[in-house]
Amino acid sequence: MDPFTNNFRFDQTAGKIKIPLIIQPPEEFTREPVTLGDHLRRRRIELGLYQKDVAVQIGVTTSTIWNWEHDWTVELRYVPKLIQFLGYNPIPRPDNLLEKLAWYKQINGLTFEQLGVEMGRDPEQLADWLAGRHHPCRRNREEMEAFLRAQVNNDHGP
Repeated sequence: MDPFTNNFRFDQTAGKIKIPLIIQPPEEFTREPVTLGDHLRRRRIELGLYQKDVAVQIGVTTSTIWNWEHDWTVELRYVPKLIQFLGYNPIPRPDNLLEKLAWYKQINGLTFEQLGVEMGRDPEQLADWLAGRHHPCRRNREEMEAFLRAQVNNDHGP
């Protein structure tokens, strides 16, 4: 009894069950990202950004960001901007010489024409090499290795 009001005083904690609240982290943080879109979504959420904010930074539409996050292929010309947004390069560097060249082309968003200009090579020849239709001779392989080594020294790629 409450001595001031003559009313029954109920214990406020009686009958209450304590259930700990465990908030599950979003799926993006419980599994390793695999695709560029997975990396993009994780980074966007880490930064607390909306898709429209990222779209403005990269120079694409909001629907493009949605598409990338849902496993659509990132257009080659946007790969460097995407890597810049992420702050790291999630595309693993291969060991094979031709795969290294393809990787360099991809992370820099280069067309065969642009790569041909950088290397002083015919773009069709590069396309044939990277598609496996032809194999470069020893001299061409050595020149390719020298080109890729120079890019490492210039911080442009491999």
